[in-house]
Amino acid sequence: MASHLRLHVAAPPPPLLHHHRLRLPRPPKLTLLSSPAPAYSPLRPLRHRALSPAPLRASVDRAEEGSDGEGEGLVGEDSAVFRLGDQRVLSWAYFSGILAVVLYALNVLWIDPNTGFGTSFLDAVGSISDSHEVVLLLLTIIFAVAHSGLASFRETGEKIIGERAYRVLFAGLSLPLAVSTIVYFINHRYDGIQLWQVQGVPGVHELVWLSSFISFLFLYPSTFNLLEVAAVDKPKLHMWETGIMRITRHPQFVGQVIWCLAHTLWMGNSVAVAASVGLIGHHAFGVWNGDRRLASRYGEAFEVLKKRTSVMPFAAIVDGRQKLPADYYKEFIRLPYITITALTVGAYFAHPLMQASSYKLPW
Repeated sequence: MASHLRLHVAAPPPPLLHHHRLRLPRPPKLTLLSSPAPAYSPLRPLRHRALSPAPLRASVDRAEEGSDGEGEGLVGEDSAVFRLGDQRVLSWAYFSGILAVVLYALNVLWIDPNTGFGTSFLDAVGSISDSHEVVLLLLTIIFAVAHSGLASFRETGEKIIGERAYRVLFAGLSLPLAVSTIVYFINHRYDGIQLWQVQGVPGVHELVWLSSFISFLFLYPSTFNLLEVAAVDKPKLHMWETGIMRITRHPQFVGQVIWCLAHTLWMGNSVAVAASVGLIGHHAFGVWNGDRRLASRYGEAFEVLKKRTSVMPFAAIVDGRQKLPADYYKEFIRLPYITITALTVGAYFAHPLMQASSYKLPW
């Protein structure tokens, strides 16, 4: 049962003043603190309110009482919520400006062979081996170390330089390495040893397309707040609980596995296998590391969420630990999911443009 702490410390009224007919009204009682203040004061700002024992205990208690998964027992956040009335035009203007600056800087400082460091980086990694499989694995490992390493030290780093500055550092290192790995994969995806060939088998193309589409619905709902991704809003470590999280606690891992299996089936060569091994390994580590970070940040509340969710898709639903609300489908009829769906379809039709852009680079 949630408990509520109320402090009503009334300051004594000042003595009445008598001057002919002038009489001051008695001041109302104020909830001010007179000396000395108790250890806990609602007037004192809380820097870590989410971790204070009383609210966290109350939240966990409510979750255990209403653990049917139907909203009132949530200990995590309602994911993909987008209220138009809460949006500010200025924030999205900042987002658009930041995105333009980032893309321009990425092109000048990394992608453009004449001015960027990307080609020299690829040449250095490529000099280690003549095998495209080995080079691709090395690129994936380098990206994984930078990405997961910075994520692991996020709490400490944010205390030193702040949330927004750390997000800029995180993106500034991760984004160029991700672009290098993706472009190298596109340019050399058919350079490996052919292990099987099923592209002419009826139904395989449709299966691969459908699997890829589903994989993106899992892959990118973790970035529900684009303003935080661009550091317009202060970045936070969220513990989502609704929507896709009811199906699997780690949708990025599941989406990456689906994508890798679909593309490996379609290409059927050793480069695709190498890419899948690296990406699935990286995301498997992310499962463990993500749970560790959430447990460190949210403590007992995360343990409650962990008990009623699963890594394996639908496992918690099947064994009864996750009971879906009657209107569960409404958790997907939200702008972020609709946007992901539109971008996924657009990315499919943009494949020729993506490939043509990659082929222009000597990577």
